[in-house]
Amino acid sequence: MDTPPSPAQISRWITDLASAIENERAAAARRWHSVARDLYTAAVSSWVGDVRFRELLLHPAEWASSFVTGIAVQPENFERIRRANGTPPLADVPPEQDAKEFELRIAEMDFDILTTRQPGGVGAIARFLEKFGEGIQQVEIYVRDVHRATTILRERFKLEPVYPAARAGANGTRVNFFLVPAQGKKVLLELVEAQTER
Repeated sequence: MDTPPSPAQISRWITDLASAIENERAAAARRWHSVARDLYTAAVSSWVGDVRFRELLLHPAEWASSFVTGIAVQPENFERIRRANGTPPLADVPPEQDAKEFELRIAEMDFDILTTRQPGGVGAIARFLEKFGEGIQQVEIYVRDVHRATTILRERFKLEPVYPAARAGANGTRVNFFLVPAQGKKVLLELVEAQTER
């Protein structure tokens, strides 16, 4: 997709993720995945040219398709999407992050559906929803060592992480974030070090 989705498209794609019709959910997932893929490849294609960084990816040969799209939605849509997709378990999110999330896999595409625990709160998801509305909040990249990956991005690419050191993420992961220019705006890239491979 060459142009960002319109507010009307975003609203429709979120509604369709909660559809009772499987084909509508899959079509919405493909649209979200396409937008995220364009942002992701624009942001990280230079990173994977660095052998040290590429070796830290869980799936280096499939790097262009090995990402997770994080979509922030309002709490009521979060519950609708979750019910429509078989009520996946909620992730164990550290309480101070004021977020709820669940993992969703549709037609071989991976998503994290995110919302705030406290609408109007001060958490990152609440602030995103307040400022931008619903949509892609982040794109996640799974790495073997988030500290080493962060160091490479800082030293080799002169990028500063959002946090000085990795922090606890959902389900026992360790994470850090980078705001990276892509397609004329900044995209939030989350480096995720999982306890086990996805």
